[in-house]
Amino acid sequence: MKKYMAFLTIIMMILVSGCSNMAKGNERSAEYVLRLGHLQTETHPYHKGALKFKELVEEKSDGKIQIDIFPSSQLGNGRDQIEGAQIGSIHFHIGSVAPVTNFAPKFNLLNLPYLFESREHAFKVLDGEIGDDIASDLENRGLINLGYMENGWRHMTNNKKPIKTSADAANLKLRVQESPPYISFIKALDSTPVPIPFGELYTALEQHVVDGQENPLAQIYLNKFNEVQQHLSLTAHNYDAAVFIMSKTTFDTLPENLQEVVDEAAKEAVLYERQVALEDEEKLLEDLKKTDIQIEENPDRESFRKAVEPVYKEFEASIGKELFEKIESLRE
Repeated sequence: MKKYMAFLTIIMMILVSGCSNMAKGNERSAEYVLRLGHLQTETHPYHKGALKFKELVEEKSDGKIQIDIFPSSQLGNGRDQIEGAQIGSIHFHIGSVAPVTNFAPKFNLLNLPYLFESREHAFKVLDGEIGDDIASDLENRGLINLGYMENGWRHMTNNKKPIKTSADAANLKLRVQESPPYISFIKALDSTPVPIPFGELYTALEQHVVDGQENPLAQIYLNKFNEVQQHLSLTAHNYDAAVFIMSKTTFDTLPENLQEVVDEAAKEAVLYERQVALEDEEKLLEDLKKTDIQIEENPDRESFRKAVEPVYKEFEASIGKELFEKIESLRE
């Protein structure tokens, strides 16, 4: 029923957009009017990256392509938007990796805790052959990954207690994305993982359906989770790469010169969004320090790394030990 309602929401958005376009009549000269959706607010780095992509595509295509952006889950949750991209009702999606694992299981790799030691390490992996290999199965599902944007380092918040060590994270109900590695990560900490759609998370925290959650600082601050959470611990347990997905059906309908425009604009927008995300993260921590949430800035991350070792053993067979070794070899 939820999937049906989400589908109806997407269809209604398309109809509204279509009616608006018709009302504007001759004001539009674009040959292609394409929709880009994401789940975050208009102040989030995703949206800033989307705006840069829109600017570059419209400029480089001489107005032949117009990009309309729909933030804040207007086109449904992450899985809804990816499914929309499969059938071409949504043309682009920027979002967390977790929902993509339902379509291309190799992406589970990127959801493992403490996989990357730094942003630079992550970029070496994502922008090279490993990143290409991870995304290679998407085309068979009607999708293309144009590049990896950034959601930032994920941290833990809760309403029960400060978290300094991995032992402190035990016996909590924590919201997670619907992703096997995230679920296994929380279980490894002796806590209970509770999958909840992002759009429902604030209410779930407010009503104490869960004790806490884990997300980058941008989500925590911009979605005001600090209003309904007492403690923040900078665990940095996952570098959350963001997929920049395009409908393969849509891409294939574009002439070759406009395909090149999309590819070039996406590469530039990815680099821009990453820089914005880095700058925003530094400012957001200072902003959070001005709120009532209590921040543990130096948790014992080594205790967390030790606690989550079983998660790697769990996924080693399906992901492949050789791939782990390749990623390890790219550490600084």
